[in-house]
Amino acid sequence: MKTYSAKKGEIEKKWILIDARDQVVGRLASKVASVLRGKTKPQYTPHVDVGDFVVVINADKVQFTGNKWDQKMYYRHSGYPGGLKATKAKDVLKKKPEQILKNAVRGMLPKGSLGRAMLKKLKVYSGGDHPHMAQQPEEMKV
Repeated sequence: MKTYSAKKGEIEKKWILIDARDQVVGRLASKVASVLRGKTKPQYTPHVDVGDFVVVINADKVQFTGNKWDQKMYYRHSGYPGGLKATKAKDVLKKKPEQILKNAVRGMLPKGSLGRAMLKKLKVYSGGDHPHMAQQPEEMKV
């Protein structure tokens, strides 16, 4: 008996629609990362991108547990000495609500070119509308 290994061309990718309204960020991100990696499919292969496309709507209505809105910080660095910038989660929600979920999912995907390719299949929108109706996404309950 041989172990099945998926090839890049023989994978069929679906579109999944997830509503993020009143969902906890970390729990939602782990489900999204699992679908992006392809772990929900029987032909999952770790070194091949077998995951589906994921469209997340209502990203501006996600929740954090505890006091994370005030205490959780997002950091970035300009590359110059003393160039570390920190932003609270509630400020990120006001400016770029999609970025909260994208950062959480990015941390749960593999590092390297395979993880970057998987992240490109994630589409996050702050409102209830999205431009991917032509792909006929299937709604997934989380």
